[in-house]
Amino acid sequence: MYFLRTVLNVSNIIIHPPGFYIIGFETFPFISVYFIFLSFVYVVTVLANCLVIYVICFNRSLHTPKLLAVVNLAVIDVILNTCTIPSMIKIFLVKDNFIPFNLCLLQMYVYYAFISLESYALAILAYDRLIAICFPLRHNSINTMQSMSWIVGVTWFFGLGVTLFTTSLMSRLSFCNSVRVFSYFCDYAPVFRLACNDYSMQWASVSFLTILILAVPFTFILLSYVSILATVFMMKSLDSRVKALATCVEHIILVAVFYIPILTIFCVGFYLGLIDPDQRVLSLSLASCIPPCVNPLIYSLKTREIKIRVLALVRRNTIGTQPTNPPKTILLGLIKHSTK
Repeated sequence: MYFLRTVLNVSNIIIHPPGFYIIGFETFPFISVYFIFLSFVYVVTVLANCLVIYVICFNRSLHTPKLLAVVNLAVIDVILNTCTIPSMIKIFLVKDNFIPFNLCLLQMYVYYAFISLESYALAILAYDRLIAICFPLRHNSINTMQSMSWIVGVTWFFGLGVTLFTTSLMSRLSFCNSVRVFSYFCDYAPVFRLACNDYSMQWASVSFLTILILAVPFTFILLSYVSILATVFMMKSLDSRVKALATCVEHIILVAVFYIPILTIFCVGFYLGLIDPDQRVLSLSLASCIPPCVNPLIYSLKTREIKIRVLALVRRNTIGTQPTNPPKTILLGLIKHSTK
């Protein structure tokens, strides 16, 4: 094996297999129950987030900086779960766990690109809370639609660009031994560890990517809430403090649901290797799939403006589906007229 690696490094021969086999759930008990659960998670993700997108996009009164950040999160949630859950369900239903090489790289790119965008979307929502609470008098002049559009656009450009660079490095690796990926999708680290040439550059890039997509936004969120707490405790009225903190509760829950499992799995499981591989695959799949499902339920659909529009939409559809009976007064008039 050492000789083979030397030959590959000297001659610069790159060997790409036809594809890989995803084997993360082969030894997992009660797999059918888990995939039924994932199907439910995916349906809720698509329906809830599409409802949020529809309500915001088709109501001009909801075209505000905060709700632009909310619809940005909803779009990311739909794409993130669409990237992984359908392919996982396909493996279970069709019993075909093979994925072509180029499609594997595409799935890897989309997953990590939108995980990074998810992380930055939560940081954008923290920025919105920071401006609203710490600079209430200048909120409308600082946090405008134009500035929020620029922030969202920059995060998309940065997330897609950095992930494209790190994913393209995979094409420099040769795979001449095993093509069995122990994960639930074409995961970056489990794939490059199958290479038979040096993958130190890929290891360095994934470590750097982890810092960019997780540590940087999470640090910004923590600093934002330190500033928010400092501002809140300077308020004289207890009622004002409670109202200010109440607007942050749902966002704090989103941050905890997304970052705590992901950071634990990456730091403890990936770098320290202290988590059982089966548990790592299950934990990472849950940590990736659950946040896009619960985000609209915990945060987006509880936003006052969106809740009002959704309830109005439900009432309108409910009234529209009722039989078109004449009002009670008209019925009474007709009855009196017929008795004469």
